Amino acid sequence: MATLTVQDLNHVGLSPSFVAVAAGGDQFPNDGHTFIYVKNVNVATRDVTIDSQSLCNQGVDHNIIVTVPVTTGEKLIGPFPPGRFNNASANVQITYESEVDVTIAVVRLEPNPA
Repeated sequence: MATLTVQDLNHVGLSPSFVAVAAGGDQFPNDGHTFIYVKNVNVATRDVTIDSQSLCNQGVDHNIIVTVPVTTGEKLIGPFPPGRFNNASANVQITYESEVDVTIAVVRLEPNPA
C-alpha cells in the first residue's frame, strides 16, 4: 500500500499533481481537512472504497464506496472525519475495483492560510 503525498490548497490556488493508483490500495495522512480527487479515463466505471475504522453516526461500521464515471469521470471525495476513518497511524486507507486508467490527487484545504 503506497502512502500518497498531501497537497495543500490555500488562497493562492493549487494545480494538483495526479499519480496512478496502486493495485494494492493507497493511504494518506488525514487531519479532517483532506479530500481525494480521483480521475478515471477507462471505458468502465471504477469503484473507490474508503475504509471505515469505526462506527458512523448511525452506529454502523461501513466503508464508503464511490463510483467514478467512465472515460472522463472525476470525483472529489471527502473530507474524512479522523475519528471514523483514520487508522492507528492517522492514515485513511483506500482500495480500488481496478487500478487501470485511474489517477488520484490528495488535497488538504489549509485551515489557516497565511
